[in-house]
Amino acid sequence: MLCHTSQEQSQQSDAVQDEVLLRYYAAEWDRYTTGANYINRSFTYLNCHWVKRERDEGQKGVYPVYTLALVQWKSNFFLHVQSKNGKLAGAILRLVERQWNGESIDQGLVKKVVDSFVSLGLDESDINKASLDVYKEHLATPFLEVTEKYYQQESEAFLAESSVSDYLKKAEERLREEEGRVDRYLSTETRKQLVSKCEHELMWESFQNLLDFDKDEDLQRMYALLSRIPEGLEPSRKKFEEHVKKAGLTVVSKLVGEASEGADGLDPKAYVDALLEVHRKNSETVTRSFRGEAGFVASLDKACRESVNWNAVTGPSTTKSPELLAKHADMLLRKNNKMAEEEDLEGALNRVMILFKYVEDKDVFQMFYTTKLSKRLIHGVSASDESAASMISKLKEACGFEYTKKLQRMFTEQTDMSLSKDLTDQFKERMQQNHDDMDINFSIMVLGTNFWPLNAPNNDFIVPPEILPTYDRFSKYYQTKHSGRKLTWPWNYSKNELRTNYLNQKYILMTSSYQMAVLLQYNNHDTLLLEELQTATAISKDILVQVLSLLVKAKILVNEETDQYDLNPSMTTHICLSDG
Repeated sequence: MLCHTSQEQSQQSDAVQDEVLLRYYAAEWDRYTTGANYINRSFTYLNCHWVKRERDEGQKGVYPVYTLALVQWKSNFFLHVQSKNGKLAGAILRLVERQWNGESIDQGLVKKVVDSFVSLGLDESDINKASLDVYKEHLATPFLEVTEKYYQQESEAFLAESSVSDYLKKAEERLREEEGRVDRYLSTETRKQLVSKCEHELMWESFQNLLDFDKDEDLQRMYALLSRIPEGLEPSRKKFEEHVKKAGLTVVSKLVGEASEGADGLDPKAYVDALLEVHRKNSETVTRSFRGEAGFVASLDKACRESVNWNAVTGPSTTKSPELLAKHADMLLRKNNKMAEEEDLEGALNRVMILFKYVEDKDVFQMFYTTKLSKRLIHGVSASDESAASMISKLKEACGFEYTKKLQRMFTEQTDMSLSKDLTDQFKERMQQNHDDMDINFSIMVLGTNFWPLNAPNNDFIVPPEILPTYDRFSKYYQTKHSGRKLTWPWNYSKNELRTNYLNQKYILMTSSYQMAVLLQYNNHDTLLLEELQTATAISKDILVQVLSLLVKAKILVNEETDQYDLNPSMTTHICLSDG
């Protein structure tokens, strides 16, 4: 009877195809399994005892009645239909493709046929255990192949005619449809593979365009899509890293091109602000569009590290960026600094620390910053003690106690400063007691070399006769107070005031020691040659040329002939001198 029925079914199935075949197959499946269930219940005793005993003894060809019915259905009818080039699965796939193209289909019909594929799976080692071997072989594998091919073609066609934004919306919609398809009529075991196939084919290639034009909403959509794929975000992380790196290198190159003196004359503030803006913009992208995902954070950090340390300003060296960053931090912390007045200084220091994190050679930053801090403290030009202390605290938090030990010692230890004031007062009092009149007013700071980075210049400096008596008297006085100690005079740190007496209008010139030494030579001369000035001061030629250039620029001296410098008798402009 079963054999006769199977022959009739095979003949009928050969005569129909597509949806008609599916309806015929589903109806026959319902009729057959219903009858098999009735028969199976009639042989419950047989199933529980004889069949169990036979299988326990190793008779693998023995099955419970309902399972035997499924085995017969599979071998006599299912495999016959499928042998015609996968006719049954092909009918399902063509019906699904119609749904892909927007047609309505009988999803209940599809589910009933698909369920039969699942039911026909048999695990010979344990007949009570579900098996998806038939479903995977005859339906899932070709279904995934067809899905991949379909979405590949659709993606190419859609991208050719639509924007990336519209494409991403379409991709989201398609992924929801496929997940719904699994829920409605496919085995849940197919979900992961099906969605993965769709995600791969629905990936798009315009990531760079979205980054360039700050398409946050589309980037969020892209992230949501790619995060579903194992390792799907990695290519985007790499592209994002390259994007950030390129942005950093580009802004620095632009700054160098706009600077009149190239990289050497670059404004530290402009350099730092440009790199910070690149970081700010892309950090917001990571937060908003990529949900702060750790991989994108790492890509941002790596790109910033490279663009900060190796760019058009630094060249192959890793010392230029920390130098410029230290100079910028120093400018922020100086008195009368417009940046400190116009914006939150604490916030500005926090932004400095953002770049500091990426600096490769932090020891170079420490060297420059220590020198800058020492000058601010010596000359009393720090904007505020609180801000200076805050910066040291931030550096300590980033690099540890040892890194900031000298900075902390210079800033917090006031002993050197107070002792120096007492020493100056005692010296002046001794001079008055000895009736040694001093023609000049002066104050001196004696600082320990263990913590203060005060290096005396390599060249010999001839102390001008006008201050030599005071210099000698103090040196002798100090030795009487502290025998065995050696005083080193870092003239390059000293500041001086000079008064003009040769002009109708009196001027007070704020000068460095080197500028003072040069200008005092003009007490006895109106014209001096470069060689004569070098001999009189012992200042190295390269430094002396810089000093003279600044004095000429201030119109105190006139340089009309090569290596000849004349005192300007008609100077009428306001004088402003910086360190020479």
